Amino acid sequence: MSNFDFKSNKMAENYKKIKQIYEGKAKKLYTLKGHNDLLLQEFKDDATAFNALKKGKILNKGIINCELTTFLFTYLSKKGVRNHFVKQISPNEMIIKRLKIIPIEVVVRNIAAGSLLKKTNFKEGYQLAKPIVEFYYKDDSLGDPMISDSHALAMKIADEKDIKKLKQMAGKINSILKPFFLKRGLRLVDFKLEFGKDKTGSIMLGDEITPDTCRLWDKKTNKKLDKDRFRFDLGGVNEAYAEVRKRIIGK
Repeated sequence: MSNFDFKSNKMAENYKKIKQIYEGKAKKLYTLKGHNDLLLQEFKDDATAFNALKKGKILNKGIINCELTTFLFTYLSKKGVRNHFVKQISPNEMIIKRLKIIPIEVVVRNIAAGSLLKKTNFKEGYQLAKPIVEFYYKDDSLGDPMISDSHALAMKIADEKDIKKLKQMAGKINSILKPFFLKRGLRLVDFKLEFGKDKTGSIMLGDEITPDTCRLWDKKTNKKLDKDRFRFDLGGVNEAYAEVRKRIIGK
């Protein structure tokens, strides 16, 4: 399935795992011997929804999401978006820069869907005149609540400069990815981004960009090709992830 011939090179041998320091719903992070500023990020096949109340697995999700993130982060880097990606070393593993994650999920919405329908009078599929940018506090115990700029400042999880930078980078990423996906027959409905600071304090994009973190609809039919198929038992989950991979990477 992978585009990369890892058997013919020894990339992985240059990065020896020392300790697992994090396991989330979709990924694991490991420290590396001799590389204090880098981490190994491993993508899992596990799927969760509704704050992990619903659990399952998606066939080859770890491989697909690793390849998609590799492709999209490389593309964004060429467009001037600094991010944590260094290199992919196996079908479901990549080397990333070690960041201090800002505990804010930045959600960009182009089309009304998901939780936005519960907070507004929009109907699903309504094309927003301008993208909406929302902040959510990263805390599973609180259910990742939506917060305002003032909340972020009061909690001291970001300062005014950080907030401005997060919005600026989210807007730029959206302006790059919308036409990119559309050219491949996909509507970028909404997506979640995470950011962190490197050792110099510079903010850069982290985490992943995949059908786990984006709502992607077929341009012609509006068929959902993302994790909503898992969330709402729509069927064809494995096929949807594979279809997104095919349209973006070509295999």
